[in-house]
Amino acid sequence: MTLFLLVLLAALVFEYINGFHDTANAIATVVSTKVLSARWAIAWAAFFNLIGALTGTAVATTIGKGLVDTHYVTMATVLGALISAIIWGLVTWWLGLPSSSSHALVGGLCGAALGTASGDWKVLHWSITSAAGEHSGLWPKIVMPMVLSPLLGFVGGATLMFLLTIILRKLTPRVVNLIFGKAQLVSAGFMGFSHGSNDAQKTMGIIALALFTGTTQGAFKDLPEWAGFLRTPEFTVPYWVMITCALTMAAGTAGGGWRIIRTMGHKMVKMQPVHGFAAETTAAIIIHGASTYGVPVSTTHVIATSIMGVGATKRFSAVKWGLVGRIVWAWVLTLPLTGLLGFGLVRLLHAFGI
Repeated sequence: MTLFLLVLLAALVFEYINGFHDTANAIATVVSTKVLSARWAIAWAAFFNLIGALTGTAVATTIGKGLVDTHYVTMATVLGALISAIIWGLVTWWLGLPSSSSHALVGGLCGAALGTASGDWKVLHWSITSAAGEHSGLWPKIVMPMVLSPLLGFVGGATLMFLLTIILRKLTPRVVNLIFGKAQLVSAGFMGFSHGSNDAQKTMGIIALALFTGTTQGAFKDLPEWAGFLRTPEFTVPYWVMITCALTMAAGTAGGGWRIIRTMGHKMVKMQPVHGFAAETTAAIIIHGASTYGVPVSTTHVIATSIMGVGATKRFSAVKWGLVGRIVWAWVLTLPLTGLLGFGLVRLLHAFGI
């Protein structure tokens, strides 16, 4: 039971970090275009994050039971995954790099599962098809979306911005800024909603996995009657887990993530409200679509490439590609490094008899 409480604490710490680490995903553009002050933008994003986090559990189910063999998972596995994701999130936040909290958690979980299974790669679900014909596993749910979603973000952002440029070509810049100063409030809210619907569910899935693991391994058998809600003989996401994760992410979002906001909103490309609207709308549509199908995409990857696509329509050199290169390296290294961290942490926990 003590180990489960440590897992729950680590999960909530990760969710809070995810909130302030990824705040930039929802509000960097609306702050950089001066449509909202930073304080109001954070409150706006936190509100819609909270609503989005309560809209479903498809992504949580993918994280909890679609990527690794749950028969090998222990409390130490889940704890190792969470600690590795927390370490990566804090390091990249300190460096101001908008890396993926989602991929950090997935990498940590895969590495920790490998560590628990003594290096048996069969513990990882690469690609499986259910009796109902549904596809799950690392290839269809993580690897393919990791490649496709940034491409869709870039192409979608560039396309929408190109169409808006044609439609609005006869309007003065003042009128365009007036229109999209208001429209960007909607797009920023939609971005916050989609972020909550995808990212908050990842921690829900991890906590649900810990509850299922604790129940099947007998960790909760001696609990008093009032704590019976912790027993989860089948993998499900309880309502209390959904509400707790939603509130924690909203609180983290309200805490802000100024280092990454500066990178995403100011350093990558200079934007006006119409550019912010195009980037946010593109990213929100892609992320919400992924949430509907239970695909845990990186919201960071999608909004960053949408901003790049929008910026590239001004002129290709408008995007600071040197900075983009640093960001891409952080993306590429996230899965393998958090996987190694997760593997090492689980072996360390086992060495101490945990």
